[in-house]
Amino acid sequence: MAVLGAIFVVLYLLVFFSGGASGSWKDRLEPRLGLDLVGGTRLTLEATNTLDGRAPTAGNLERARQIIESRVNAYGVAEAEVVTEGDRNIVVSLPGENRELNEVGNPAELRFRKVLKIVDGSGSIPSPAPSESPSATPSGSASPEATPSGSASPTPDAEATSSPSPNGGQGGGAPTPTPSATPSPTPSAAPDEEVTQTIEEQRRAVEQKVGAEAWAAASGLQAPADLSADPSLADKLKPFAELSGREVAVLPAQMQFNVPTIGCVQLDDRPPASVSDPEQQVVACEGGYAKNLLDVAKVLGTDVSDANAVRDQTSQWVVSLNFTSSGQDKWTALTREAFNNEGQACDASALGDEGKCRVAVVLDNKIISSPQIQGVLTGNSQITGNFSNAEASELAGYLSYGALPVTFEAQEQQNVTATLGASHLRAGLLAAGIGMLLVIIYSFFYYRLLGSVIFLSLILSALLLFGALVFLGRQIGFTLTLAGIAGIVVSLGVAADSFVIYFERLKDEIREGRSPRSAVPRAWVRARRTIISANAITIMSAAVLYIVSVGTVKGFAFALGLATVLDLLVVFLFRHPIMTMFARTQAFLSPRVSGLGRALPARSEPAQQPRNQRVKEA
Repeated sequence: MAVLGAIFVVLYLLVFFSGGASGSWKDRLEPRLGLDLVGGTRLTLEATNTLDGRAPTAGNLERARQIIESRVNAYGVAEAEVVTEGDRNIVVSLPGENRELNEVGNPAELRFRKVLKIVDGSGSIPSPAPSESPSATPSGSASPEATPSGSASPTPDAEATSSPSPNGGQGGGAPTPTPSATPSPTPSAAPDEEVTQTIEEQRRAVEQKVGAEAWAAASGLQAPADLSADPSLADKLKPFAELSGREVAVLPAQMQFNVPTIGCVQLDDRPPASVSDPEQQVVACEGGYAKNLLDVAKVLGTDVSDANAVRDQTSQWVVSLNFTSSGQDKWTALTREAFNNEGQACDASALGDEGKCRVAVVLDNKIISSPQIQGVLTGNSQITGNFSNAEASELAGYLSYGALPVTFEAQEQQNVTATLGASHLRAGLLAAGIGMLLVIIYSFFYYRLLGSVIFLSLILSALLLFGALVFLGRQIGFTLTLAGIAGIVVSLGVAADSFVIYFERLKDEIREGRSPRSAVPRAWVRARRTIISANAITIMSAAVLYIVSVGTVKGFAFALGLATVLDLLVVFLFRHPIMTMFARTQAFLSPRVSGLGRALPARSEPAQQPRNQRVKEA
C-alpha cells in the first residue's frame, strides 16, 4: 500500500507539474477530449489528376488515405478519423480547436536537384534610372541578398555547408549555354479541377490571356530579361504579373525563369506537385525572393530508406537521411558532379563562396535547403534549415511514410462543434454513475464489510485512470472520446469479475473448514492465477483490437487496456493488503459484519459433533 501511495504521488506530480501543464489547477486536471465531445477540425481534401483531371483509381485513393492517416497519427494517439468520401475526396477529422491540417495532404515528393542559375524573384518592374552605369550587374545575376541559406551535411564522411556567395551575381565563372526558351512542358502541372484540360490546352488559354505580343516577347528570351535596360520589354511582359499560380504552372520552365514579372509569389502558389517531374528542369523559389533554375532530379525521395529528426553537433534540429544502396550511389555521383561543376553547368549566380555548385533539396514545390557541396559525399546526409523539433519531426514523418500517389488540394477546413457529443457525454456519465452506484449498493448488501473493499478499489482505480488520462493526453496526445468512455465502462465489468473470483474463493476456503483469518491468504494464492489470466486475456484482446482497428475503435481498445492494467495494479497493491488487514480485525470475524456468514453454517456437516463445540469453533 505504501508503493501504491508513492505511485499516486508521482502520477499527480506529473499531472500538475510536468511539461505542458499550465493554467489554473482546474485546467491542469482537464483531460484531452475528442472531436465528438469538444469539437475539432475537419478538412476535406480533393484529389486531382495532374494530366487530365479524372478521378484517381480506388487503389491510389486508399493508399493515399493510409499515408495521410499515418501522418496524422504521427501527432500522437489523437483519435483522428481519416475516411474516403466519394471517388476523389478524403475527409480528415482531428479533435482540438484551431488545428491546421492543410499540410497533411502535401505530396511530400523529395527531389535533389543541382542549382543552375539564380535570379531575383520579386516580380517587380523597376523604374528606369536617370542614367545607366556601364558596369551594371549583368542580366541573370542574383544579388548577394538572394543567395539561399541552409546546409546539408553527410554523416560522417564529409561536410557540405552553405553560406552567402561573396560573388553575388558578379560574373566570375564560365557561362553555361542557355537551353532553349521553349523546352518540353512540365507534365506535372495541375489543371483546373472544374474543367478537364490538357497541358497544351491550358497553355493556349494562358497565351490568349497575356496576348500575342507578350507571349512572343517571353518566348524569345534566351536569358533572364533586364527590364531596367529595356523599358519597352517591361511593358510587353507586364501581363505575366497578372497570372495566377495555376496558370504559371503550365508555362515552360525557361519561361518561368526568364520572365522577370513572374515572381516567387506566383511560383509558390502553384498547385501541389507542379515541379515533381524528375526528368524536367524546373523553377522553384527559396526564401520567397530567390528564383532558382534547377536541373533534372538525379536523386529522389524513393532513394531514401529512412528519415529521422535528430540534433546535430550544434544542437540544431536536422533531418537525418539514410539512403538505399542504389540511392547512395546516386547521391555520391550527384555530389561529385556538383563539387567539380562538371560541364560548367552552374553559372556564377548559383556558385557558393568557394566556387562550388549548390544542390537544392526540394520538397514538393519548395526548396528546403540549397547547400554548397564541399566534397564528394559517400555517406548518409542531413537536411538542415533552422528547423524546430516539430518541423523536423513532421518532415521526417513525411519522408518516412512516403509520397502520396495522388495530388490533393484542400477544399475546406472547418471547426466542428460538439453539442450532440456533450449531450451524449452527460447521458453516458449519468448511466455509468447509476450503474456504478447499483454495483456498490449490491456489493454492500451481498458482501457487507467486503463491499467497502470493492468501493475503495473502484475509487482508487478511477483516480489512477483519471490521472493517467490527463498525463497521457499531454504527453502522447491521447484523446478521450465516447468510444474511450465505453472502454472504461467495460473495464468495470472486468474489475467486478476479479472481486467475485477472490471473495467466492474465500468462501470456499471457509466452507472447507478454515477460519476467516487463515482463509484470506490461501484464497488469495488460489484466486491470484485466475485473476491474472482473466485480465491478461482482456489486455491481449485490447492490444490486438488496437493494432488492427482504426479511428474511435482504436480509442476504445486503448482505454480498455489501460483501465485493465490499472485494475491489476490495484488488485495487487491494495485489494490483497487491505483484506489482510481486515482479517486481523474483530469485525471481520463477525458473520453479520464480514459478509461471510452464509459460508459459515456449511463449513462442518458431521451430525455427531456436539453443537456447543461447533459454535465454539465458529
